[in-house]
Amino acid sequence: MRVYWVADEIMLAGQLAAALEVSGYPKPGNVHRTSDLHNVRYEHFIAGSVSLGPALREATLRGALAAMGKMDLSNVEIGSLILRAVSLMRKWHRGGNTHLGVILLFIPMSAAAAMSIIEQELFTMKNFRSCFSRLMRASTIKDAVNACEAIILAEPGGLGEISNAPDLSKPDFKEKIVKGNYTLWTIMQVSSRWDNIAKELVTELKITLTEGYPELIKVYEETRDINVAIVHTYLKILASHPDTFIARNIGLKYTSNIVKAVKIGLKEAESISREAKEILELGGIMTKEGKNRLIEFDEKLKKRNLNLGTTADLTAASIFYSLLSGLRF
Repeated sequence: MRVYWVADEIMLAGQLAAALEVSGYPKPGNVHRTSDLHNVRYEHFIAGSVSLGPALREATLRGALAAMGKMDLSNVEIGSLILRAVSLMRKWHRGGNTHLGVILLFIPMSAAAAMSIIEQELFTMKNFRSCFSRLMRASTIKDAVNACEAIILAEPGGLGEISNAPDLSKPDFKEKIVKGNYTLWTIMQVSSRWDNIAKELVTELKITLTEGYPELIKVYEETRDINVAIVHTYLKILASHPDTFIARNIGLKYTSNIVKAVKIGLKEAESISREAKEILELGGIMTKEGKNRLIEFDEKLKKRNLNLGTTADLTAASIFYSLLSGLRF
């Protein structure tokens, strides 16, 4: 019975984290509760947040079974769960890709959280990171195929061409994955050179756990305002880590090669990060000057159709871990 209680808790934490992230306002360059983006509405993100539930719960149950020695780690099949979550996201709204990055992070996080709780009785960062790493390293070729199918189904944009890895823009990508013996772990290792979500998956969630989570807890303890904490966490991550989704999409206007595209787009992404840092130095959302600058920043990014999707995903992961660790507001 305890396993099912754990599964429910982790599922609810994941759904709530995704909903809280999109509700945070004014997050620059993102959909939030007072601003939509192009054809994607706030309500689409809420629907997508709720749709994560079944796949997160199943990931938790499989992680628990692995921790109890009743399932091999390679049989957790995080790739199939990622594909299921994306399929449910697409089923429950017509707003396109709202949660691909969140799904890529939350599925292994859910399984690793269950493993940590079952193995240690207590949820600690050290053991959680160990479980997360073991789970990712145990991923299979099948996981890689399913996760790549999920990425294609989500239609995220900004994929580009890759010279030394399976190219998802080509119809033979499955054959390339199998022939090259690529697991999900190795796919993410390659992708980590230009994508911060992939980098999180192969570095035990370094940005999430060493920067995002501490910032969220610190600001919340200072303000007792979850919205302020979320916005400042978002700005903190953005100030330190140029958004790779932005860099890719800017660069792909000039070249189809993903590595070259990121190099081209990084200059603009770094400029955006500097502005986020300046806003934080003004006090962020907690001062009149900082909030006014933040609203202007949000409007400027949206006029240029710049969506800081990777930053939002890392913020969501920071919220998820905070809730798993006991944060209540």
